[in-house]
Amino acid sequence: MTKVAVMGAGSWGTAFASMCVDAGSSTVLWARRPEVAAEIVTEHANAGYLPDQVLPEGLHATSDAEEALTGADIVVLAVPSVGIEGQLATWGRSIGTHATLVSLIKGVDVATQRFGSQVIAEGLDCDPDRVVVVSGPNLAKECAQRLPSATVAAGDDMARAEQVQAAVMAPYFRVYTNDDVLGVEVGGAVKNVIAIAAGAAQGMGFADNTNAAVITRGLAEMSRLGVRLGANALTFAGLAGVGDLVATCTSSKSRNRTVGERLGRGETLDDIIASMNMVAEGVKSSQAILGIAREAGVEMPITEGVVAVCHAGLDPRELVGQLLSREARPELHGLVE
Repeated sequence: MTKVAVMGAGSWGTAFASMCVDAGSSTVLWARRPEVAAEIVTEHANAGYLPDQVLPEGLHATSDAEEALTGADIVVLAVPSVGIEGQLATWGRSIGTHATLVSLIKGVDVATQRFGSQVIAEGLDCDPDRVVVVSGPNLAKECAQRLPSATVAAGDDMARAEQVQAAVMAPYFRVYTNDDVLGVEVGGAVKNVIAIAAGAAQGMGFADNTNAAVITRGLAEMSRLGVRLGANALTFAGLAGVGDLVATCTSSKSRNRTVGERLGRGETLDDIIASMNMVAEGVKSSQAILGIAREAGVEMPITEGVVAVCHAGLDPRELVGQLLSREARPELHGLVE
């Protein structure tokens, strides 16, 4: 039986571990706090992140990283992009040299502008082919509730991608493989930024036409950047592209959309972040994504606006005016020659 170690007991890490159990994998969930691990083992619950959700009895949890990692065939990294390098330095000696490494990170390292798979491969000084990226429209609460969903497991080594596919494909959770790691990571990172903009529009009282426009033009930004960096354009028409974008921009369960909605209602970012017990990756990643886009010569006006709102104090209503007054362009500008 495949042993899976899921490192990180936040909402998505806990949901992912639960699905691995339901898929028939022997699964250990590592929690930073001993009391969280104890709650999962004794009460089959993680009330701080998935309230009112009963977890599988077969899910084991521990706060001992070495215990979780020893003998693991698959190591799932379910921690925020901020600070992951320090964790990798600590865990590296306990991770088997042949273990498949799975990134659930949907963000970009701000200091180095690297995507999650790059941070993992470089942090562990290992072959990038060992890393598989999982991304899609996977709101943690719905996955934990065993509602039907689907995702993408992307890797350069298709055998490893298929290994991850088998380890987590539960009866209600369908997994597709893909070899476009870069495209899947671009989609997972950019959609968080666009969701902040979509939430802000909702918070300011705009309606469905506005939301559809933000999502569609956000998809254009995602696709322009991904294709310029070398990704497959078709990836952005799939689960890790438009699928994840729609879910994150429209759901009240989305952390990034929630941040945007509260910004649109006039709350300060500091107050919003202080009140949340989970990380909204798009806030910090937006700066790195914009940096990558500028280096690549790609226009991303929505992303640029989110950076200005989150990090330069721009009023979201001013951003609306700036976006609407931009120079008229063909719809496929930057997407086709």
